[in-house]
Amino acid sequence: MKQNRPGKIRVVHIITRLILGGAQENTLLTVEGLQARDEYEVSLISGPALGPEGSLIQRARNNRINLTIIPEMRRNIHPLKDVITFIKLYRLLRKSKPDVVHTHSSKAGFLGRLAAALAGVPVIVHTIHGLPFHPYQSRLINLFYILTERIASIFTHQIISVAEAMTDQALRVGVGERGRYETVYSALALDEYKDLPDADIVRRELGIKKDEKVIGTIARLFPLKGHDFLLKIAPAIIKNIPQARFLFVGDGILRHQFESEAAGLGIIDHITFAGLVKPERIPSLINIMDVLVHPSLREGLPRAVPQALALAKPVVVFDLDGAREVVRNRETGWLIPPGDQDRMIEAIVASLKNQNGLVREMGERGRNLVYQRFAVPTMVEKIHSLYQKFLAF
Repeated sequence: MKQNRPGKIRVVHIITRLILGGAQENTLLTVEGLQARDEYEVSLISGPALGPEGSLIQRARNNRINLTIIPEMRRNIHPLKDVITFIKLYRLLRKSKPDVVHTHSSKAGFLGRLAAALAGVPVIVHTIHGLPFHPYQSRLINLFYILTERIASIFTHQIISVAEAMTDQALRVGVGERGRYETVYSALALDEYKDLPDADIVRRELGIKKDEKVIGTIARLFPLKGHDFLLKIAPAIIKNIPQARFLFVGDGILRHQFESEAAGLGIIDHITFAGLVKPERIPSLINIMDVLVHPSLREGLPRAVPQALALAKPVVVFDLDGAREVVRNRETGWLIPPGDQDRMIEAIVASLKNQNGLVREMGERGRNLVYQRFAVPTMVEKIHSLYQKFLAF
């Protein structure tokens, strides 16, 4: 990590890994936005981007972000590596003496906040992109994660949530007090949603016919992301809309399993696995979709949803976590009770048929909402204001 320049507000962001994901893109946009302001000197610490989800490390370096990689920092619990990570974080923070440490994700959030407190950092901020405890894992594991979040919150001056729902869930289990929470929606680089390649060209590149109706989803091929749910209802959708084509954008450990399941259901010819794509290509892929479906069972505020709305696309999403803060049922999209197959099929079919222009109206309302709430300058200015609130003392 470079030595600090005098007269600047020194901020260190810490995240567990820089894979292709919503929390990681949010963090980079925040760091880039603060770095562009004269009053800040910003650094970023991360673990390695291991696994099939891709990496944003090169993007960070291309944008001249002062990036330090701690090889031992990993997403899963590993006692020895976690101790080494903590020691390295503490030493880096003691040496660089930042004014603010801002952590992201659970592992970096816990170790980073403890290291910052021990190193005497004046202001400690944490962003909740998604909580580590949820109904789909054991009670014992949830209790462990709740305890770690409670401990870390003791040393945190400001907790930022990407959705009001995250704040409510954290407070229900005793993580911090409401006065320390602030909602700051995760921004999109909206300039990337303009001047897109011709949709017909993008379709041809993916082998998708011009008359096919594209049902898209953007997520890692990973448990709880909902691809298995989509595969279950796909035959019924294809029966209603024979020209339906499913576009899975993303990669992960379950790809071969999903390909095998699709073949077994006899629908493999109706599915395109786009694989891992660069973030800047996402808008052009959304642009060829007739509807975006996000059936994930665990999210903060699903990034793919405002991404689709930025292009006035209809969205269908499970009504959980922060989804309803951007999707207003039958106004900007469809909110579906989690796991309700019939309602999900109905909403997808209605989107593809687009009777009476309802979908077009939804899309326009959704695009207006996204441009109001999800612009990068809006997010960065709110975070700057939160820093100033504590640095002023």
